[in-house]
Amino acid sequence: MAGIWQIDWSAPWLAGVRALGQQADALVRQGHGVARALQQVADARGLLAGWEFVPQGALPPGQAYEAFIRAERRIPTRDNLHDFFNGLIWLHWPVLKQHLNAMQAAAIVQQGVGAQRGPLRDAITVLDENGALLLAPQRLCEALRHRRWHALFVELRPLWAQACVLPIGHALLEKLVAPRKPITAHVICVAREAAGVPQEGAALDAWLSASAHAGACNLAAKPYLPLPVLGIPGWWPENENFSFYDDSLVFRAPRTTQAAQQTVQPA
Repeated sequence: MAGIWQIDWSAPWLAGVRALGQQADALVRQGHGVARALQQVADARGLLAGWEFVPQGALPPGQAYEAFIRAERRIPTRDNLHDFFNGLIWLHWPVLKQHLNAMQAAAIVQQGVGAQRGPLRDAITVLDENGALLLAPQRLCEALRHRRWHALFVELRPLWAQACVLPIGHALLEKLVAPRKPITAHVICVAREAAGVPQEGAALDAWLSASAHAGACNLAAKPYLPLPVLGIPGWWPENENFSFYDDSLVFRAPRTTQAAQQTVQPA
C-alpha cells in the first residue's frame, strides 16, 4: 500500500495507536489488504466484536457509507492511509465511532443525502476526520479557548506535562505522516480537574461517547477549539525555540481581535 512506508511509529501523536498500528502495518507490508489486516488485528485482540472491516467493494453503488455501516455493522475500507488510520481509530474509539455513526445514519434517514450535510452531520464529520480530545489543566483549556498562544505554549509550558492529546480524526493522523507546521486539530478540551473523567482506554471512550461533549446539540454548535498540533511541547523539535510561535499565519489571534485590528483607522 502506498504510504505505509512513510509512517514513523515513534511519532508522539501515534503513541495511543502504536501497538495495534504496528501489527496492522506488518500485515499490510506482507501483502494483506487493509481491511483484512485490520480485521486480523481486531480478531486477535477481541476488539469490535460483531463488526467487520470489509473491502470497499462491499459498499453497494449509491448507498450512503454511514447508512451502510449502521445497517450492516461492516466498515468499507480502501487500501490507503486514510482508511488505514480510520480503522485504527475504530479499534481505539469503538464506542465513540459507533455513536457518531448512529447520529450520521439517523440524520441521513431524516434528511436524505444532499449536496450539503447539514449542521450536525458537518460537525460530526469535522470531529471524525480532524478531531482530538485534549485532557489538560483548566488553565491550559482557558488559554486555548482565548487563543493566548504565548501563555498556552510558553508561560504555561510546564503544565503540558499534565496534559494528554488523543487524536480522534483519522485524516489528522494521515496528514501528520508528512508533518507541516500549519496542521491544526479541532479539539474538545476537557479539564483534568473535572470530576469523573477517566484518563485513558475503554473507560474514556465510553465516558466521552455518553457525555454532553458528544451530544447532538453540542456537536451541532461545533464546540471545537483550533490547536496547531506541532506546537504541543514534545511533539516537534522546532517548538523548543519559542520564536516558533510567532508565526501569526498559524497561531492566529481570536477573530474578534482580528476584526478590531482591521477596523482601526490610521491617525
